[in-house]
Amino acid sequence: MRYAFSRRLFSTVFVSTLFLSTHFVVAAFAQSPDTVTLPPVVVTATRIPIAPGTASASITVISGASLRAQGITTVADALRLVPGAAVAATGSFGGQTSLFVRGGESDYVKVLIDGVPQNQPGGFYDFANLGTEDVDRIEIVRGPVSVLYGSDAVAGVVQVFTRSGPGGGAASGRLAFGGGSYGTEWGSGAMSESAGSFGWGVTLSRRTTDGTYPVNSNDRRSLAGASLRFAPDARGEVRLSVRYADALFHFPTDATGQVADSDQHTSDRGPSVALEIARTFSTRWDAAASLAWHREESRYDDGADSPGDTSVFCCFHSRDVLQRLVAGGRASLHVSSGAVVTAGVERELQRQSGSTLDTTRGNSAAYAQLLGDLGHAVSITAGTRLDKNQQFGDHLTGRAGVAWRPDGRTRLRASVGTGFKEPSFFENFATGFARGNAGLRPERSTSWEVGVERTVRQGRLALQATWFDQRFRDFIQYSAAPLGPDSVNYVNIGDATARGLELSIRTALGRGFSVEAAYTYLRSRDEGTGRRLQRRPTHAGALQVFHSLADRGSVGLSARYSGDREDRDFAVFPDTAVTLPAQAVLDASAEFRLSRGRGALPGLVITGRVENLLDARYEEALYFPAPRRTVLVGGALTFGR
Repeated sequence: MRYAFSRRLFSTVFVSTLFLSTHFVVAAFAQSPDTVTLPPVVVTATRIPIAPGTASASITVISGASLRAQGITTVADALRLVPGAAVAATGSFGGQTSLFVRGGESDYVKVLIDGVPQNQPGGFYDFANLGTEDVDRIEIVRGPVSVLYGSDAVAGVVQVFTRSGPGGGAASGRLAFGGGSYGTEWGSGAMSESAGSFGWGVTLSRRTTDGTYPVNSNDRRSLAGASLRFAPDARGEVRLSVRYADALFHFPTDATGQVADSDQHTSDRGPSVALEIARTFSTRWDAAASLAWHREESRYDDGADSPGDTSVFCCFHSRDVLQRLVAGGRASLHVSSGAVVTAGVERELQRQSGSTLDTTRGNSAAYAQLLGDLGHAVSITAGTRLDKNQQFGDHLTGRAGVAWRPDGRTRLRASVGTGFKEPSFFENFATGFARGNAGLRPERSTSWEVGVERTVRQGRLALQATWFDQRFRDFIQYSAAPLGPDSVNYVNIGDATARGLELSIRTALGRGFSVEAAYTYLRSRDEGTGRRLQRRPTHAGALQVFHSLADRGSVGLSARYSGDREDRDFAVFPDTAVTLPAQAVLDASAEFRLSRGRGALPGLVITGRVENLLDARYEEALYFPAPRRTVLVGGALTFGR
């Protein structure tokens, strides 16, 4: 029944897209293109729009347009260039891809798409299937943000904002296509329009690849998304976004990376819906109500490799459905020209059902935040949040920060905060080969950071440096031997620390050249074993060089370096610690506009990208080699602005 509903939803979105596409073509030919440039603001760090220069947290904003110009097709590859972020993928395209921010665990980052939580209840998110086709921008906040987002936001938040109507009475569209190494093929279409009080956007995409292994290695991801914006007047707005993602990943390897199966595969599919209604009632106060729903059906299927297959691992199938429903409301009071108090409440319901578990839990929360300008170029941030969790009870988090701008070119900032992550459903309620522990405490963090930013040469050179220090407590760890009177396999027994330095530089060299560089030093330690935390390198950096060809396009080179990192060898018993060697990867990209659209004629853009240009051999996870040199060539037809 649920699968049939998913198919009906996909069909509805597809038919609606065809209808809107027809309308778009007519509108695009009837209107002249226009461009409206909005002042830069960030939302994720405070939940209300602010200028980046007033925030006390570390924030990085990545433009979706710049990612597409470079041919970067996944959010994971975009995050590889962000200071403080380490990405580890298990080999071929579609393999499990984890994000570690500032030394935190892979389930310590809250992932949102248009405000909708994408993590599994308990924190983990696989970045393998999150593409850039419908991305307007990505906001990354490093450091704990549980004070606003509750569980999972222990080491940071990654929020993807999808594209909507362009504004200014404009209509635009893009039809992209291409292919390359490993049998890669892709196609996508995006359209958007804004007319008066309404704006809408639609995206359809599909990408397939044969993968890096000779058998059973193909990967496919599809997306249908739509957004609608309605502003009846200058004081109110309604936003609705709907996405349906569908991914299928075939892999022939076992846990040690050996090719051992000719037909096992996983699939993940489901919708994500976000609705927000906002209203400004006066110059003193405004309010917003939101509803977010995410449902994901995850399957693992392994049939017989041959008619006579009687192996012990033959013919296993599982299906799990994870759902998160979050309803919230907030109000902001402007107590003065430089101070805003925001208060909000949330109610979240979580459920997992299927082959392994069938359980639910709820969480209620209330939070308050003060953003203040104290004069003399000093701004402060302070907030607190109380979560009442059905499983582990009450949990209080807080955050405070200050930013000081002594002149127009320098900004000093400091912040301190706490975060937490609730146990996963499996850690709480597992039965069978592992037994969950209903009495687990949430994992906790305490963090602080200090930073300095300096802009010189009339804004053509920007420097940033941040020192951070994090302590993680009550790690939830698995024990093969049952523990305690309840014979459980999951207990709170671990503590760890992670501290380090983030450096970044951006400069415009003139004649169309620009350079961006980032470096991260991370000193992590598991207090129980004394070793570095797994898959988090001590040294990491990125260097990007771009050359703009005026209005004709751009070319770029991107170099990424990751120092050696710890991993575990599960091919032996008991498993042992190993060190993966350092790696350096060079990518190249180019975008060239052959023609601009005029009237009914579309513009034509040619794109090219070479990943792993020097054909380096390396692994981000033991026994799972990364793809070798990959050449991708494509094009795009553009309409409107």
